Amino acid sequence: MSVSVIKNSTSESVDAALNKPAGSGWIAHKFGGSSLANAERIRTVADIMRGRNDAGQVIVVSAMQGVTDALIELAHAAARNDGYWRHAWNALKKRHEDAARALLGAQARSEQDWLAERFAELADLLHALALLGSPAAEALELIQGLGEIFSSRIVAAHLNANGIEYALLDARDVLVVRHEDLGVAVDWDQSATKLAEWRVRHPQMRVVVSGFVARDVHNRITTLGRNGSDYSGAIFGALFHADEIHIWTDVDGVLSADPRLVPEAVLLPQLSYHEACELAYFGAKVIHPQTMAPAIARNIPVYIRNTFRPELTGTCISSQADINSAVKGISTIPGLAIVNIEGAGMIGVPGTAQRVFGALRAAKVSVVMISQGSSEHSICCVVQEKQVDIAVTALNEEFIHELARGQLQSINATPSISVLAIVGDGMTGTPGVAARLFGTLARSGVNIRAIAQGASERNISVAIESGDAARALRAAHAGFYLSPQTISIGVVGPGQVGRAFLAQLAQVREHLLRTANLDLRLRAVASSASMLLDDASILPQDWRERLDAHGTATDLTRFADHVLANHLPHAAIIDCSASGDVAEHYARWIGAGIHVVTPNKHAGSGPLARYKAIRAASSHGTRFRYEATVGAGLPIVQTLRDLLDTGDEIISIEGIFSGTLAYLFNRFDGSVPFSTLVQEARAAGYTEPDPRDDLNGRDVARKLVILAREMGLQMEVADVDVESLVPAELREVDGTEFLERLVEADEIFATRFATAHAAGKKLRYVARLNAAGQAHVGLVELPDDHAFAHLRLTDNIVQFTTRRYRDNPLVVQGPGAGPDVTAAGVFADLLRIAATLGARV
Repeated sequence: MSVSVIKNSTSESVDAALNKPAGSGWIAHKFGGSSLANAERIRTVADIMRGRNDAGQVIVVSAMQGVTDALIELAHAAARNDGYWRHAWNALKKRHEDAARALLGAQARSEQDWLAERFAELADLLHALALLGSPAAEALELIQGLGEIFSSRIVAAHLNANGIEYALLDARDVLVVRHEDLGVAVDWDQSATKLAEWRVRHPQMRVVVSGFVARDVHNRITTLGRNGSDYSGAIFGALFHADEIHIWTDVDGVLSADPRLVPEAVLLPQLSYHEACELAYFGAKVIHPQTMAPAIARNIPVYIRNTFRPELTGTCISSQADINSAVKGISTIPGLAIVNIEGAGMIGVPGTAQRVFGALRAAKVSVVMISQGSSEHSICCVVQEKQVDIAVTALNEEFIHELARGQLQSINATPSISVLAIVGDGMTGTPGVAARLFGTLARSGVNIRAIAQGASERNISVAIESGDAARALRAAHAGFYLSPQTISIGVVGPGQVGRAFLAQLAQVREHLLRTANLDLRLRAVASSASMLLDDASILPQDWRERLDAHGTATDLTRFADHVLANHLPHAAIIDCSASGDVAEHYARWIGAGIHVVTPNKHAGSGPLARYKAIRAASSHGTRFRYEATVGAGLPIVQTLRDLLDTGDEIISIEGIFSGTLAYLFNRFDGSVPFSTLVQEARAAGYTEPDPRDDLNGRDVARKLVILAREMGLQMEVADVDVESLVPAELREVDGTEFLERLVEADEIFATRFATAHAAGKKLRYVARLNAAGQAHVGLVELPDDHAFAHLRLTDNIVQFTTRRYRDNPLVVQGPGAGPDVTAAGVFADLLRIAATLGARV
């Protein structure tokens, strides 16, 4: 970062030469090429300037958009003797003449004549280059600065044509610079003297200045280099002792991040000079660090504003620091590489770092970032990837003897690196900023390769793989609440529970975005047959119509790859199916960094090897949440986990885990045949389409296995002693015949009821598990005062008997069936994941 600083003595010489006291009302305005692209935009600029009541107005202008690049290419084409240059010269000449004609009308003739003379001189120069066969440096400097000369003439003529007198200042007549190692340095004394002389001849309080161009100390025409027009805006702001400098561009101001990577980036209304320099260096293209040097020295506020929305005040950059938020902005530099010098021979040896950086300087390799461990065992430099081979070669040559003797073990390079930097004056002295950054990146699956933080604490930089840069940027941006915490969501299985979940998402999505800064972005929906993928977002209320109209064949691998978007920090798949085939994908999804939330019991109770693979994959920070697999919306798994995590010992777990079976035996009092109750429950939607899926007890057994595995027991469903309520002779018949013949079992159930009733007991279908792993699911008789004897119709109930709760067991009870409560349990799990990611829920 090259910044030329004006010293106080220089500032005094500017004041003396201009004889302008502080607060004299001068405002410097700089307009970039996009603001001057054509006649219409130049007219907009003029309207903005005429509408202001500045006491003094300095307008520094760039070339029309694209003209500087076109002039450079024109010079090279002529030097190659490429006939293309004549066509390009004509097009460039016509573009400027057309702009003058559109802006000046009948008064355009004199300006067109002036442009014709200047372009004729340019043609002569290009002819000379064609004869020379190479673009001489001085000629190239002259040619590439002509765009500003042309545009300033046109702008000044248009302003003058509207009744306000503007003087036209060719910066080459005033501005004197030197080209030094750290960039372009202004000779302030000479420049101030020349400007003072020019002001004697041009006392107008409205001045148009050509940006970008200057002369060197030998009076040769030169330029200020790339971003030089903005720099000259600040230079002339300092020379005129302006109260403010306004940089007019095509964005609203400085944003908290690159909006192409973070669409939610927010406008920063205020920045300190230091913050702006850091952000500019790390990729914020709105303002160049060099631009601020004159403003910093004179303490002139710099405003970044939008030519196309002049009513906005934009971003004010000044000496005032706003420390209300620790981090102001986050940016990245792509296209880098890490060079690592490593060896035990470096430890405690003075001058090693000096030799490293001396070698890189001699090779003209710019170092973006430096990191060195306190052990001095390695030095890590981040350089431009295009220079990495030069850097490695230079270092190998510098340390050739140390490498040969084994004092250094290696000098190697890692390509495809980006640097991410968080910036803010409020970071100074604020504990936990680095921890939040590193935690946020870890939760989004981003590995940090190197770290650097200056003693000022206003910048923390990390080197990461370029493939992770967009995700890292968005994650960090959300992690510091500069934008919503975004989760890319895919839903598998839009059946009853899936539909209920999507309806709940549609209901609360905007509320969560507004109150919790959480953006739950539905990007994929898949049924067993078809899926819908959207690069942006699917409105939860529109998924059904869009899936029917635009769905493609379901491919769960492609589905997951889409949900795991590189540009979004977090991803989650909500599996609302009841498919073991879908559960087979969980370990791969979680291993790839996709959180999985599900009411699907096949993962938690399926083959033990699959379950272990899923848990192993989720040990690296990606979450597997399955609360709704046991008690729908009831916190049964969470309660068990809390008991275990706080050191309690489980003695036994008992419960009624089936809302369907709870309903049947709460209703069954001998007055109505059991088969009739099953038919009624089925009609009311309390059972599966085939009630045998409820009556056979396997669903309850799966839930018991999930809890057993949560306790650490290595249990399979086959290890559970299950009493099926489906008569053996009805287990293999089709569903219709089963319902017709279920009456054959009524006598069996009536007898069991009568026996229990005679003993003063209730029939309940209960699951039991003890610490030794003995598990039973079946119909039992319970005393009338038992906690399970009096439930609401479809309630689930779980009783934990533990060391702490031995005499008075802990009971969790509530609705345990139905798509709405199950979906609510799924949603709660998703919000728990969001909270771990930093969302304020």
